[in-house]
Order: sequence, then structure tokens, then C-alpha cells
Amino acid sequence: MNRIIKFFVTVWKIPDLRKKVIFTLAMIVVVRLFAHLTVPGVNANLLKDFFSRNEILQFLDIMSGGTLANFSVIALGLNPYINSSIIFQLLGLVFPKLEEMQKEGESGRQKINQYTRYLTVPLAAVQAFGMYVLLKSQSVITVVNPISILAIIVTMTAGTIFLMWLGELISENGIGNGISILIFAGIVGRLPVIIFQTRATVFSQGQLINLAILIVMAVLVIFGIVIITEGRRQILIQYAKRIKGDKLYGGQSTYLPLRVNQAGVIPIIFAVSLVIMPTTVANFLSRGASGSLANLGSWILVNFQQGGLAYNIIYFILVVGFTFFYTAVVFNPVKISDEIKKHGGFVPGIRPGSSTATYLNYILNRITLAGAIFLGMVAILPSIAQNITGITNVMLGGTGILIVVSVILETSKQIESMVVMRSYERFLK
Repeated sequence: MNRIIKFFVTVWKIPDLRKKVIFTLAMIVVVRLFAHLTVPGVNANLLKDFFSRNEILQFLDIMSGGTLANFSVIALGLNPYINSSIIFQLLGLVFPKLEEMQKEGESGRQKINQYTRYLTVPLAAVQAFGMYVLLKSQSVITVVNPISILAIIVTMTAGTIFLMWLGELISENGIGNGISILIFAGIVGRLPVIIFQTRATVFSQGQLINLAILIVMAVLVIFGIVIITEGRRQILIQYAKRIKGDKLYGGQSTYLPLRVNQAGVIPIIFAVSLVIMPTTVANFLSRGASGSLANLGSWILVNFQQGGLAYNIIYFILVVGFTFFYTAVVFNPVKISDEIKKHGGFVPGIRPGSSTATYLNYILNRITLAGAIFLGMVAILPSIAQNITGITNVMLGGTGILIVVSVILETSKQIESMVVMRSYERFLK
């Protein structure tokens, strides 16, 4: 505890770092204020009831920091921007020009970021309209005239752009990655409400022992997330000695770190979007169809209900599959081996080129399997916790814990590196 207090005191004593921390906190306060500006024409009671019965909306609500359940002006959160970023990462595999931009350094990243912003606008508009149609079908929204509908879409789209702008301001003038910080702040901002609801349920039903079990599970999950997030397999890279003119170059060795969880939380985002589709289609069939289609919809609703065995198995498999898929997108062993070979490096005992790529792929698949299984368990953690403890309003889902812990680790590392840099600067002076 003393070490933590000393660390924060050191951070506060550095003027530049103190300004960055204050700026970041100020931006978070602005976001939380806008979270309470609601869009008119919404039945709040029906909205809360509808969200309590739909897991994908609950997940999106977590990512938006509780703004979606309130249907505020920033209800869409940063989901359109995140989806746009994922789309451009995938397009980099298809279009060589985008791949070249990714290799151009800072200038290339700025171009891709600009394209990402452009794509965010239509994605936000489409999601806003889809949200309106969904809530309108449930009689949550009573607005029907075109001008009001257009106002809702424009307002929600502008809210996403506003959040995106604040996130970039935090990245430039504050601490940590702005987008991650805003998502983190939204999740943490919901904690008091969730803890109060859990406390009320526990004391009213006499579930103190189950609460203790839930707390132990949460601690173990946090410990596991830290281990998996920080886990790396170090691959030794040796560089051959080369003579240029009268100087000797190379001969040193370094390590190529392969992360256990290369994909982060992205596989869960992909999987939760797909695993809800059967029940969404089934709801439509059971209400709008007749005969065999209606019976099919009812059968799907019974056998693939959220939190059920079939639902959790499919969810788990999708998370594992998407983890391997996204890892293959962000880490290409062939390109890495070519870069190592081009700079005169090699893995001891492995021939440069294709043999190195095969070796890296073998190691990556083994450690990715562990990370994928862990992510799958984190994804279905709420259902497991509810079945074990009987507490339906679990304090925080595994995905939320994963995001919070990852952001804390990333931001603390950045702050620590800035503190060390300032210490070296004073030493040099």
C-alpha cells in the first residue's frame, strides 16, 4: 500500500504528468455528464425490461458505459468506431495498398485513422437506425414522424463522433489510450449501481455464502487475466556478425515476445454478435411466421436460450475460433520470419526462412490455444457464476473485468515509463 501511495505522490509531483492526469479525469467527467442527457420519446421502464432480457444489448451497454440502457445522446458509445477499426484491420489482408499504409509508419497510421473516422459516421448512422427499429418493434419508442426519427439518428451519430473526438484528445493530451480509457470509465462508472443491486439481492435472499463464493471467483478471474495478459513466450533471436568496411556489426541476441493473448477482447465482441443471431431470428419467426417456421422459432428459443448449455457451448466454441482467426490476422509468422532473415537474424537450431515461419506458427498455435480457452471461459463466466451462486445480477461480467484489468495494466505501464523518463532527464541535467 505504501508503495502505491508513494507512486501516486511521485506522479503528482511531476508537472507534465499531473496535467495529463487532470486532463484525462476532466474528459471522463464530461463523458459521464453527457451520459445523463437522454433522447426524448423513450419509455424508460420498457427499455430497462427489454435490456434485462437481451444479452447482446447488455454487452453493448457495458461497452457504452451504461448509456445505452438510458438511451442517452451517446448511447451508441464507441462501438461504431471499434467496428470500423476492426474492418480496416481485416481489409488490410485483402487490399495490398492498405497493407502498405500500415507499414509506412506514423504517416500511414494517420491515413488509416482518417479512413476509420470516415467509416465510423455511416456505421453509427446505420446502428442508430437499427436501434430505433429494434426499440420501436418493442414499443419502447413512441416516435413515428420522419423528422423526429431523423433527429434521433443524427443525435446518436453525433454522440459517437463526440466520444471519438474526446478519445483522441485523451490519447494526445492525457494518459493512456483514449478509447480504452473511455470504455474503462464507463464500466467502472456502472459499478456502484451494480454493487448496490447485488447487495440488495443478496441480503433479501440470504445469499451471503454465495456472495463470498462470487467474490472469490472474481479475484481468481482477475488473477488469471493478469497472468494471461502479461504472459509471453520469449523466442531467442540471434544475429550473425557482419563486417562493413572496417567495422563489425551484429553478433548480439534479442527476444521475440509472443503474447499468450494476441487478440485481446476482440474475439468476444465477434462471438457475442453471432451467438445472439439464432435467438434474434427465432424471435422474428415465432412472432411473424406461421406453421413450421413458427415451430422452428419456438424450438430454437427453448433449446438455445441465453445462459443455457447449448448457448454456452456455442459461445465458447465461437470465442476460441475467433481467437485463432484474429491472431492469424494480427500476427503473420511468414512476414516476421522474412523480417528476421532480412536483418541477418535466426532462431538457434532453426533454418532461416520457411523453417522459422513453421516454428513460429507451431509455438503461436500452442500458446494461442491456452489464451483462447481462457477467453472462452471468461466469456461464459457470468452464466457459470449465476449457476453456482444463484445470484442473477452478477456484479461484473468476465468481459468487463478483462477490459478493466487490461486498461489498468496498459495505463500503469505508460505512467511508469513516463516517471522513469522524467527521472533520467533530471539525472542528465
